[in-house]
Amino acid sequence: MAEAHQAVAFQFTITPEGIDLQLSYQALNQIYLSGVRSWKKRVSRMKNRVIKGVYPASPSSWLFVAIGILATMYMQSDPSMGLIAKIQQHLPLSSQGQTMVSALVFSTLLWLSLILALRFCLKLLLSYHYWMFEQHGRVSNTTKVWTLMRLFSRKKPLLYSYQTSLPHLPVPGIQDTLGRYLESVRPLLTDSEFQQMTKLANEFESTLGHRLQRYLKLKALWATNYVSDWWEEYVYLRSRGPIMVNSNYYGMDFLYVTPTSVQAARAGNTITALMLYRRKVNREELTPSRVPGTVIPLCAAQCERMFNTTRTPGVETDVLLHWQDSEFVAVYHRGRYFRLWVYRAGRLLSPREIEYQIQRILDDSSPPFPGEEKLGALTAGDRIPWAQMRQQFFRSGLNKKSLDAIEKAAFFITLDDEEQGMKGDDPAGNLDRYAKSLLHGKCYDRWFDKSFSIVIYKNGKSGLNAEHSWADAPTVAHLWEYTLATDAFQLGYTEEGHCKGEVDLSLPPPQRLVWEISPETQVCSSLAVAQALADDVDCHVFPFRDFGKGRIKKCRISPDAFIQISLQLAYYRDRGGFCLTYEASMTRLFREGRTETVRSCSKDSSAFVRALESGQTEEECRRLFRLASEKHQNLYRMAMTGAGIDRHLFCLYVVSKYLGVDSPFLHKVLSEPWRLSTSQTPVQQLELFDLKNNPDYISLGGGFGPVADDGYGVSYIIVGEDLINFHVSSKHSCSETDSHRFGAQIQKALQDIMTLLSAGAKSSSSSKGSNQPQSKKLL
Repeated sequence: MAEAHQAVAFQFTITPEGIDLQLSYQALNQIYLSGVRSWKKRVSRMKNRVIKGVYPASPSSWLFVAIGILATMYMQSDPSMGLIAKIQQHLPLSSQGQTMVSALVFSTLLWLSLILALRFCLKLLLSYHYWMFEQHGRVSNTTKVWTLMRLFSRKKPLLYSYQTSLPHLPVPGIQDTLGRYLESVRPLLTDSEFQQMTKLANEFESTLGHRLQRYLKLKALWATNYVSDWWEEYVYLRSRGPIMVNSNYYGMDFLYVTPTSVQAARAGNTITALMLYRRKVNREELTPSRVPGTVIPLCAAQCERMFNTTRTPGVETDVLLHWQDSEFVAVYHRGRYFRLWVYRAGRLLSPREIEYQIQRILDDSSPPFPGEEKLGALTAGDRIPWAQMRQQFFRSGLNKKSLDAIEKAAFFITLDDEEQGMKGDDPAGNLDRYAKSLLHGKCYDRWFDKSFSIVIYKNGKSGLNAEHSWADAPTVAHLWEYTLATDAFQLGYTEEGHCKGEVDLSLPPPQRLVWEISPETQVCSSLAVAQALADDVDCHVFPFRDFGKGRIKKCRISPDAFIQISLQLAYYRDRGGFCLTYEASMTRLFREGRTETVRSCSKDSSAFVRALESGQTEEECRRLFRLASEKHQNLYRMAMTGAGIDRHLFCLYVVSKYLGVDSPFLHKVLSEPWRLSTSQTPVQQLELFDLKNNPDYISLGGGFGPVADDGYGVSYIIVGEDLINFHVSSKHSCSETDSHRFGAQIQKALQDIMTLLSAGAKSSSSSKGSNQPQSKKLL
């Protein structure tokens, strides 16, 4: 352990003959190597700052500019139009030295100007979003010019190279937002309710709206993103309820395979893969994420707080704390907490060495300290009691040191004694229990405040639980995809299921964290709140194998639109009506962008559902479905390009609270429940898995708890061409919801809509076939 090595690096005793120094050269060598690693990281950061600072140019391009200027001057020509001569007048050097230095100064100024010009052009290109709205095959001249963006993608950028070139999120016009809002709620309200809402909207626009809009535009001019900081604070960090189930979400392992059944080995490879990903983030070696199928970069700001981050509780608001580096992870097993160092002498331990250390923890039979076993329940319950307990019992002494070890760890790991996964006598039930285990576990064996926690089960199955305030699911999904692929395909295992590599048997054992938990610490009350919440969650996970995006695309329909309209049909059949529907869309086309809401329940989608359920002709239903699909795609594009509804109204509401004014319209809008909350988990690195040669290595995706007490949470992941995995959640306490019943409705809706579209395709092809002989006769 680093502290131990530093403590015994040298000792001294005072004797009558003088001072006797006793040096430990091995300890000093390890301290030296750790220092070398730290300095290498500093140098790497400085180098990356220079490379990012001059992007889209490169540092070496300065040399070409300087050589060009000097070559031009050698040919008795002045490319500076007199500027070099003016620079010479202010240089106290010899004539020849003045010429050389002034030419280099002018070259540098010209180089910087060219960089600013290139960056301005790049920002203009990235601000153009109309290409999204153009029909396939009908490209405007402006979009053709915009394809010059490809020139900037030829040079390999660093992870954060595009950050300063990304446009700022625009503030929509208040009249546009109100118009879109009224259109979105029309299918949910009666005529009288809609008239009342229209009246409130008009009153808001004519009185308070424009005043709030002016303040919001002022913030947009000053801040990098006018939404993100308020969204993080007021939606996440100021929430005083439990973050377990209500905010945190989970990610699952492979569906059909488990790379090894050895728990310690799976932990060894998983930890190694995560640390390799962190190294790529720190060195900015990850390729920036892009809009699928394009070269358009997405904001990478969320990667900055992925590791070494924790959410700390407060009475009024929580705070996200992030540390620059951490050489250890925190491990929980059978009620005990450990600190596991994954670096030694500046070297990342091999997977086999980490497995060896994990096995030491598994073999440790020491009992938990009093109050230690269920300490994690404090992070699962209400935030105010946790903040008070932290202030009272964890401010100093052993408790503070142990808590710091957890919070400053790179991430948190639970070595679970249970076995999870699909295999067994009840595959469907096993998946549901697997989801619940990842979502909340036993309510005390996870540390829900960490940016993410890894769970390694007894049979080698794995998963993660992620805290939501620091980043959204696509960022965590990217990390988890890399981890699964690196674990299975890059690191691999021996025939016996162990990690590869050699073991240094002199490694010090993992460090037990020591606690002095007072009986007054209210762990039991937090556990009771968390347990009641966990027991109320009804999770259902199922893979839909009848068809996937391959068959949907043959119908010339967006897979996401197909699924979202199917969810509207399923909800209508389940509850006998429509509801306000939330679909998460990203706004990472803009700097520090996070998410926007797509209101999937539209006038067009509800018209299709009613037509299908009322028995209208198939031709009419197909026509309405295509209208609904096009409408949904348009809504999604508008949300992505900053023309959404909900984030704008949310920020106007925050401004109204700062000004101390009340708006009946904004209050009503923000109090509307989202009874159907949905999200698609994107597959971003399909090339890592090679599903053609490894068809069983399919990710299950992840899920989240229901947003409304009487609603559903639905997450889905489209894997390959023939599979869609669904995660459905609801609450047992609501008699009107049932996750299994709604899951069955989803499958039925998907099948019915595909049958409808397939029948249309068959009739279309048969009509073409019947016309073919007739056309030959005419010829």
